[in-house]
Amino acid sequence: MRREFAPLLLLAALWGGSFLFMRIAAPAFGPLPLIALRVGLAACLLLPLLCWRGLLPLWRARWRAIAVVGVFLTALPFCLIAWAQLSLSAGMASVLNATTPLMTALWAWPLAGERPGARRLAGLALGLAGVAALLLGRGARFDAAALAPVLAMLGATACYGWAGHMTRRWLPGMPSLLTACGGLASGALLLLPLAWWNWPASPAPARAWLAVALLALLCTALAYLIFYRLIDRLGATGASGVTYLVPVFGVLWGALFLGEAVSAAMLAGAALILGGVLLLNARR
Repeated sequence: MRREFAPLLLLAALWGGSFLFMRIAAPAFGPLPLIALRVGLAACLLLPLLCWRGLLPLWRARWRAIAVVGVFLTALPFCLIAWAQLSLSAGMASVLNATTPLMTALWAWPLAGERPGARRLAGLALGLAGVAALLLGRGARFDAAALAPVLAMLGATACYGWAGHMTRRWLPGMPSLLTACGGLASGALLLLPLAWWNWPASPAPARAWLAVALLALLCTALAYLIFYRLIDRLGATGASGVTYLVPVFGVLWGALFLGEAVSAAMLAGAALILGGVLLLNARR
């Protein structure tokens, strides 16, 4: 486990950085073109490795399931997050993204028949309290303008939770690289016409293009490779420990590079959400 701490920390830093780069690039490109570039470039970077490992025949055999799961793991949640970050700070978005395990637990009841016990319900309640604390920190404005980006973030994590269960149901034993690359490529094909239709009229600045390149290369392609290596070494549960570190880096990068304020409400919300996740994952 000690040997894998450095890759785990690097992965958290990369995924935390994705919120920084989306915050920079989303206003310049718009959500749909930005995410089409992100998933398309990342798929192009991973595709040669996929071919080298001889996984193309398996992709052709299971392309429908891979496409459906991949869209809900990449294209759809990424677009929701990019849209939310037109108004949310990088730190706030990264904290809300930590609700993914809570959403996975909620989906476990209808999809896997796992009725929530007292401990799981307490974890969910803590997580919801954390979301409420974040909303209160935005000035206690529970109107559409304040709620919409938060609900978009929760919609994104709900997509992650659903796709996680469907991956186990539809793609058991599937190589992780194939799920990642196939999902990214499927998302890119889906978003391509939408991105073309919504392409910004004004040229994006060089800073935004650099953010897109780093987002695709480091925070998507490289991050996926590290994540699946950690799954191989630590198992899915051990690799999921990155959940606790991503908000730390998301808040840190936003404060360092964008001058975002770190409020008491943000810290309280993060503590409640991560406390709920910890309670969900705690052994009896």
